[in-house]
Amino acid sequence: MREIADRAGVGVGTIYRNFPQRSDLIAAVFRSEVDACAEAASDLARTYPPGEALDRWMQRYVDFIVAKRGLAAALHSGDPAFEALPAYFDSRFEPALRRLLDAAVAAEEIRPDANPYDLLRAVASLCMPSSDGDPAPARRLVALLVDGLRYRAVGAQATRASLDHKPD
Repeated sequence: MREIADRAGVGVGTIYRNFPQRSDLIAAVFRSEVDACAEAASDLARTYPPGEALDRWMQRYVDFIVAKRGLAAALHSGDPAFEALPAYFDSRFEPALRRLLDAAVAAEEIRPDANPYDLLRAVASLCMPSSDGDPAPARRLVALLVDGLRYRAVGAQATRASLDHKPD
């Protein structure tokens, strides 16, 4: 706590007044990081085309999962301070990803049956083998996963185009 206070430029008493238990500080940091990652979805959606925004956010999410994997033990420790965090995680990430998916579907860049809950869990699972903290293997796997979302989008576009074609 002393090191955290020093880095924050405050006294240890300030840290303890705001975060009486270490778990309170961990929960606050986790919420802050979740918020930053979720809000990145909106920023990316404003900056990039829908498919690229989705791809970039999924890679941002990989970085979040790999960096926060050390918190997994704390989050599953049974400490009451952490009980609400999984629901908070879902309440922030699922809508963020849903908006990206909806935009990419509307742009016909990905298949329409992608589910944010499933994708979030799939990415988290793909990040598990990264025991050394290197996100590169997970990033490659997630790039393949996102590329797979494009599979039926291309076929759907071709099918729609052929159905829309009217003979002369």
